[in-house]
Amino acid sequence: MNTEKQIIAYQGEPGAYSHLSCVHAHPEMEAVACETFSDAMFMVERGEATLAMIPLENSTAGRVEEIYRLIPKTRLHIVGEHYEPVNHCLLALPGVSTTELKTVSSHPQALAQCDGHLRELGLKPVAALDTAGSANALLTRGNRSHGAIASSLAAELYGLDILQENFQDKSGNTTHFIKLARDSHMPERTQGTKFITTLLFTVRNIPAALYKALGGFSTNGLNMVKLESYMASDTMTVSSFHLDVEGHPHDKNMRHALQELEFFTSELRNMGTYPAHPFRDRADLILED
Repeated sequence: MNTEKQIIAYQGEPGAYSHLSCVHAHPEMEAVACETFSDAMFMVERGEATLAMIPLENSTAGRVEEIYRLIPKTRLHIVGEHYEPVNHCLLALPGVSTTELKTVSSHPQALAQCDGHLRELGLKPVAALDTAGSANALLTRGNRSHGAIASSLAAELYGLDILQENFQDKSGNTTHFIKLARDSHMPERTQGTKFITTLLFTVRNIPAALYKALGGFSTNGLNMVKLESYMASDTMTVSSFHLDVEGHPHDKNMRHALQELEFFTSELRNMGTYPAHPFRDRADLILED
């Protein structure tokens, strides 16, 4: 029996929010940091990791454009998703108080999301490559007048004090991750479980092809929850699409919709079917209120 811990790869330094999402979603696995998204993804493709935790979009910053270009270049499959709330923490060296700080470093997006609180405290923002890297650099340089904005995990890993939690100006900032695996896995269709099916496709070069390709989902009563376009080639003449649909391919209405989609596409790839994360139901309730 193999007792070795399985590996889940992520992009960023230890303590990054991608690392935190790995810990929350798969505490039983060993999280391994990679320099780039492609490094994490191809680590899975080579069989050196079981999963890759890859951010697809953030509720504040929008989609991660690079991922849409990388996914078609791999043979990986989506086997799950995870939503990670972003809790920015104001960090400092042990024993340092808020009044001692003069400057704070972090990723530009994190600094922008905490701009109001930084202004209230009179702290000068200093842009850095990432949040966890800022925490690591703070420990290395030992500057007592300098702080960092990063995750609680970064504080734990680098032995820093958390001066303030939830330091972001607005609550609700959340990152949507996908879990990529080398092998496909079609989950068993079960009553009461909401499934998401992710499709990549390129439409045929005919008038109204996209309208006709998507029409089958409407006529079969299926909810399309996400549609993103991206350039599939260097010529900038062909657009491809990333589509998330609520449904399981074994459902009758989904089979009919996929047949219609296939008729109007030149390329079609099912990236995976997986249970919808509970966050989707909470988000729907917020929208209904």
